[in-house]
Amino acid sequence: MSILIIGGTGFVGAHVARLLLAEGEKDIVVFDINPTTKLLDDVAAKVTIVRGDLGNFSHVANAVKNCRPRTIYHMGGMLSVPSDADPAASFRANAMGTFHVLEAAKLFDVPQVIFTSTIATYGLDLEEGSTIDDYSLQRPQLFYGTTKVFCELLGQFYRRKYGMDFRGVRYPSIVGPGVKTPGVVQYNAWMIEDSIKGKPFTVNIAPETRTPVMYFKDAALSVIQLAKAPRENIKMVNYLIAGVKPVASAQELADIVKAKVPGAKIEFKPDMELQKLLNKLLHPLDDRIAQEEWGWQAQYGQEKIVDDFIAEMKNHPQRYV
Repeated sequence: MSILIIGGTGFVGAHVARLLLAEGEKDIVVFDINPTTKLLDDVAAKVTIVRGDLGNFSHVANAVKNCRPRTIYHMGGMLSVPSDADPAASFRANAMGTFHVLEAAKLFDVPQVIFTSTIATYGLDLEEGSTIDDYSLQRPQLFYGTTKVFCELLGQFYRRKYGMDFRGVRYPSIVGPGVKTPGVVQYNAWMIEDSIKGKPFTVNIAPETRTPVMYFKDAALSVIQLAKAPRENIKMVNYLIAGVKPVASAQELADIVKAKVPGAKIEFKPDMELQKLLNKLLHPLDDRIAQEEWGWQAQYGQEKIVDDFIAEMKNHPQRYV
């Protein structure tokens, strides 16, 4: 049986495909609306690519029917900034798209669906500076987070009613080369990338700000590890997962980049209104349940992220232009 990666030409999905191929998987199908395969690069010829729209049930159902996967990695959808800009499109891609994936999986007897959610499912009524864990109240402020809470609960329903092996992770901010989607915490990626490219970078948040982040390679590894865990171990079902520990401040990240990229020019000009928002949104993460139930442990600390980021930009520039 095959593996189906929905959103598989994207930032994390492409690396999931690469990791699975390295493990010896032979039959991998990538489903995506995105016409570019540059992130798949060297492995594009080793996978089957299906163009399709998550919001169109026929597209999703046909893909699942044709490949009959044993596992679906559902990583597709719209991210936070475009979702807030166009809620109707986000509802179609994220909420209806996930319903389409789960319904197709039910119809064609797919045993397992792995879902990617986000810490944007948290928001209101959390004390500033408090730690978030799997029991924290989920009351998102962004439309993106709202759709993801719905999808998590939808997956729980399909697990209970139909016996589907649905499992999910909640990612923090994902860091890696080539990130284009705007966001208030993208300084983590852009500070490194612009410095490598010889461009000066201005950080618009305070130097002491600590944003929970995960490297894109850890993000890909996490869903593969979750899929492999024995079903009897999976009790929480949807898991908060953390990346870098301890979380580096913006200033600490800048110091690491300057030490590893000679001539890097980084300055701080905080936007105080943005800072007030971030102070409410950013919380330390406690992922002990994922550690206990399926052995999750991030592989990339902050210095290792910068080292690998530099290597990726040097060795594979065609992927990130």
